[in-house]
Amino acid sequence: MKTLKLHKQVIWYDDTLISQQIEQCLEAQYWQQQGKVIGSAQGRGTTWFVQTEKLPAALRHYRRGGLFGKLVKDHYWFSSWHNTRSFQEFQLLQHLIQSGVNVPKPIAARAMKRTFCYQADILTQKIDNAQDLVGILQKQPLEPEIYRLIGQQIRRLHEANVNHTDLNIHNILLDGNDCVWIIDFDKCHQEPARAEVTLSAWKQSNLDRLLRSFNKELNKRNIQWSQERDWQALLEGYRQHSMN
Repeated sequence: MKTLKLHKQVIWYDDTLISQQIEQCLEAQYWQQQGKVIGSAQGRGTTWFVQTEKLPAALRHYRRGGLFGKLVKDHYWFSSWHNTRSFQEFQLLQHLIQSGVNVPKPIAARAMKRTFCYQADILTQKIDNAQDLVGILQKQPLEPEIYRLIGQQIRRLHEANVNHTDLNIHNILLDGNDCVWIIDFDKCHQEPARAEVTLSAWKQSNLDRLLRSFNKELNKRNIQWSQERDWQALLEGYRQHSMN
């Protein structure tokens, strides 16, 4: 990770993935002027998909959700540069990659100080030819082996002591080679390493949240999913990986 300190802002970046216009690469307007925007997606705000010199990427501005987010859309209390959401997510993604978890590569991130608050952006790898589980399951069911692979990735995530506080089926992708990816690590964090005999509360909470997500989309979008068959296969993959 390289660090670029400017007036009231700091940019962290991986110089093996990007070297062009570091000061501008976290601005959507820059990519629009270069004709390098290749798509977009709507969530809390617009995520811009852009073609960098090395790989396709996703540019996201940090925005608040919930009721508070309607009052304060994109400002966060500033305590230190290393406590900003952008730095934390960049560092967490690097840790997960080193731990063998399939997550997007972090390319660049920044925080901009605004008196007592800050705003932030992050540029990460866009996974080629990938779709989230919601989109896939609206069209077709998945084989048990895919669910086992999903379980294995979640287990790797947990063995890296990372608590994904918003693990849901929108944040699990499957690419054209049936490779499983986990995304969206804003507000996630690394838990202290402990020797555990039983499944710790935060790991169980991640799994419970994921199960609620499957059931929610089953009722909302009628996805092709069976708790009795598919969830059990996912848990098999999760448990098998722990024995490998």
